[in-house]
Amino acid sequence: MRGTLVLNASFEPLSTVSLNRAVVLVLQDKAVVEQAHPGLRVRAAAVDLPVPRVIRLCRYVRVPFRRQAPWSRRGVLIRDLHRCAYCGRRATTVDHVVPRAQGGADAWLNTVASCAEDNHRKADRTPEQAGMPLLRAPFEPTPADAMLLALGQDGREALPEWLASGRVAA
Repeated sequence: MRGTLVLNASFEPLSTVSLNRAVVLVLQDKAVVEQAHPGLRVRAAAVDLPVPRVIRLCRYVRVPFRRQAPWSRRGVLIRDLHRCAYCGRRATTVDHVVPRAQGGADAWLNTVASCAEDNHRKADRTPEQAGMPLLRAPFEPTPADAMLLALGQDGREALPEWLASGRVAA
Protein backbone atom coordinates (compact mmCIF):
# COMPACT_ATOMS: atom_id res chain seq x y z
CA MET A 1 0.00 0.00 0.00
CA ARG A 2 2.03 2.93 -1.27
CA GLY A 3 -0.69 5.52 -1.31
CA THR A 4 -4.31 6.24 -1.99
CA LEU A 5 -5.32 7.74 -5.31
CA VAL A 6 -7.48 10.85 -4.99
CA LEU A 7 -9.99 11.54 -7.76
CA ASN A 8 -11.74 14.83 -8.30
CA ALA A 9 -15.54 14.85 -8.15
CA SER A 10 -15.39 14.50 -11.96
CA PHE A 11 -13.36 11.26 -11.57
CA GLU A 12 -10.11 12.77 -12.91
CA PRO A 13 -6.96 11.76 -10.98
CA LEU A 14 -5.63 14.56 -8.75
CA SER A 15 -2.91 13.12 -6.55
CA THR A 16 -1.91 10.37 -4.19
CA VAL A 17 -2.11 10.75 -0.42
CA SER A 18 -1.12 8.67 2.58
CA LEU A 19 -3.57 6.18 4.06
CA ASN A 20 -3.98 8.41 7.13
CA ARG A 21 -4.91 11.45 5.00
CA ALA A 22 -7.35 9.38 2.94
CA VAL A 23 -9.10 8.09 6.06
CA VAL A 24 -9.36 11.62 7.47
CA LEU A 25 -10.93 12.88 4.22
CA VAL A 26 -13.49 10.07 4.30
CA LEU A 27 -14.29 10.57 7.99
CA GLN A 28 -14.78 14.31 7.43
CA ASP A 29 -17.23 13.50 4.61
CA LYS A 30 -14.99 15.29 2.13
CA ALA A 31 -14.45 12.11 0.10
CA VAL A 32 -16.02 8.72 -0.53
CA VAL A 33 -14.27 5.39 -1.00
CA GLU A 34 -14.47 4.35 -4.66
CA GLN A 35 -12.30 1.25 -4.29
CA ALA A 36 -10.97 -0.47 -1.19
CA HIS A 37 -8.24 -3.00 -0.46
CA PRO A 38 -10.05 -6.36 -0.27
CA GLY A 39 -10.35 -7.75 3.23
CA LEU A 40 -8.66 -4.81 4.98
CA ARG A 41 -10.53 -2.47 7.31
CA VAL A 42 -9.74 0.52 9.54
CA ARG A 43 -11.33 -0.01 12.93
CA ALA A 44 -11.61 2.15 16.02
CA ALA A 45 -14.12 2.61 18.83
CA ALA A 46 -16.70 4.38 16.63
CA VAL A 47 -15.20 3.74 13.17
CA ASP A 48 -15.26 0.77 10.84
CA LEU A 49 -14.48 1.45 7.20
CA PRO A 50 -12.64 -0.29 4.36
CA VAL A 51 -9.00 0.65 3.75
CA PRO A 52 -9.27 3.01 0.77
CA ARG A 53 -7.27 2.39 -2.41
CA VAL A 54 -9.11 5.06 -4.45
CA ILE A 55 -11.18 7.92 -3.02
CA ARG A 56 -13.27 10.54 -4.81
CA LEU A 57 -13.75 14.06 -3.49
CA CYS A 58 -17.37 15.07 -2.88
CA ARG A 59 -16.84 18.60 -4.17
CA TYR A 60 -15.11 19.53 -7.41
CA VAL A 61 -11.67 21.12 -6.96
CA ARG A 62 -10.50 23.40 -9.74
CA VAL A 63 -6.92 22.56 -10.65
CA PRO A 64 -4.74 24.74 -12.86
CA PHE A 65 -3.81 23.01 -16.11
CA ARG A 66 -0.41 21.37 -15.87
CA ARG A 67 1.30 20.49 -19.14
CA GLN A 68 4.08 18.44 -17.60
CA ALA A 69 4.84 16.52 -14.45
CA PRO A 70 7.35 18.25 -12.18
CA TRP A 71 10.81 16.65 -12.36
CA SER A 72 12.21 14.96 -9.26
CA ARG A 73 14.83 12.33 -8.47
CA ARG A 74 12.15 10.13 -6.93
CA GLY A 75 10.03 10.60 -10.06
CA VAL A 76 12.89 9.46 -12.32
CA LEU A 77 13.45 6.32 -10.21
CA ILE A 78 9.73 5.54 -10.28
CA ARG A 79 9.47 6.26 -14.03
CA ASP A 80 12.32 3.82 -14.73
CA LEU A 81 10.88 1.25 -12.26
CA HIS A 82 14.09 1.40 -10.17
CA ARG A 83 16.04 -0.32 -12.98
CA CYS A 84 19.45 0.89 -14.15
CA ALA A 85 19.32 2.33 -17.68
CA TYR A 86 22.80 0.92 -18.38
CA CYS A 87 22.79 -2.63 -16.99
CA GLY A 88 19.21 -3.34 -15.84
CA ARG A 89 20.09 -4.02 -12.19
CA ARG A 90 18.41 -2.25 -9.25
CA ALA A 91 18.91 1.51 -9.49
CA THR A 92 19.51 3.68 -6.45
CA THR A 93 20.78 6.91 -8.02
CA VAL A 94 19.89 9.26 -10.87
CA ASP A 95 22.39 9.87 -13.67
CA HIS A 96 22.44 12.81 -16.09
CA VAL A 97 22.75 11.66 -19.72
CA VAL A 98 24.49 14.94 -20.55
CA PRO A 99 26.42 15.61 -17.32
CA ARG A 100 25.76 18.81 -15.41
CA ALA A 101 29.46 19.62 -15.84
CA GLN A 102 28.78 19.79 -19.60
CA GLY A 103 25.62 21.88 -19.24
CA GLY A 104 23.07 19.09 -18.72
CA ALA A 105 19.93 20.02 -16.83
CA ASP A 106 17.73 18.32 -14.25
CA ALA A 107 15.05 17.33 -16.76
CA TRP A 108 13.01 14.24 -17.62
CA LEU A 109 14.76 13.75 -20.97
CA ASN A 110 18.27 14.18 -19.52
CA THR A 111 18.07 11.90 -16.48
CA VAL A 112 17.84 8.15 -16.04
CA ALA A 113 17.84 5.77 -13.10
CA SER A 114 21.25 4.18 -12.53
CA CYS A 115 22.98 1.80 -10.18
CA ALA A 116 25.79 3.40 -8.14
CA GLU A 117 28.50 1.40 -9.95
CA ASP A 118 27.45 2.51 -13.44
CA ASN A 119 26.88 6.09 -12.30
CA HIS A 120 30.43 6.18 -10.91
CA ARG A 121 31.90 4.44 -13.99
CA LYS A 122 30.20 6.88 -16.41
CA ALA A 123 31.31 9.89 -14.34
CA ASP A 124 31.27 13.25 -16.18
CA ARG A 125 30.91 11.76 -19.65
CA THR A 126 28.03 11.15 -22.03
CA PRO A 127 26.98 7.53 -22.59
CA GLU A 128 28.71 7.61 -26.01
CA GLN A 129 31.96 8.91 -24.52
CA ALA A 130 31.85 6.25 -21.78
CA GLY A 131 30.88 3.44 -24.18
CA MET A 132 27.75 2.73 -22.12
CA PRO A 133 24.64 2.66 -24.34
CA LEU A 134 21.23 3.24 -22.74
CA LEU A 135 18.94 0.19 -22.58
CA ARG A 136 15.93 2.49 -23.01
CA ALA A 137 15.54 6.15 -23.82
CA PRO A 138 14.29 8.55 -21.13
CA PHE A 139 10.80 9.96 -21.66
CA GLU A 140 8.67 12.68 -20.12
CA PRO A 141 5.58 11.30 -18.36
CA THR A 142 2.34 13.25 -18.38
CA PRO A 143 1.10 14.40 -14.97
CA ALA A 144 -1.51 11.60 -14.96
CA ASP A 145 1.11 9.01 -15.96
CA ALA A 146 3.42 10.20 -13.17
CA MET A 147 0.62 9.81 -10.65
CA LEU A 148 -0.19 6.27 -11.80
CA LEU A 149 3.52 5.38 -11.77
CA ALA A 150 3.70 6.60 -8.16
CA LEU A 151 1.07 4.02 -7.20
CA GLY A 152 3.47 1.24 -8.19
CA GLN A 153 2.92 -1.82 -10.37
CA ASP A 154 0.67 -3.63 -7.89
CA GLY A 155 -1.39 -0.48 -7.40
CA ARG A 156 -2.02 -0.06 -11.14
CA GLU A 157 -3.12 -3.68 -11.56
CA ALA A 158 -5.69 -3.29 -8.80
CA LEU A 159 -7.23 -0.11 -10.23
CA PRO A 160 -10.47 -0.19 -12.21
CA GLU A 161 -9.92 -0.84 -15.94
CA TRP A 162 -11.17 2.61 -16.95
CA LEU A 163 -8.55 4.24 -14.75
CA ALA A 164 -5.59 1.87 -15.19
CA SER A 165 -5.78 1.84 -18.99
CA GLY A 166 -3.66 4.96 -19.34
CA ARG A 167 -0.61 5.26 -21.56
CA VAL A 168 1.82 4.21 -18.81
CA ALA A 169 3.92 1.23 -19.89
CA ALA A 170 5.21 -1.04 -17.17
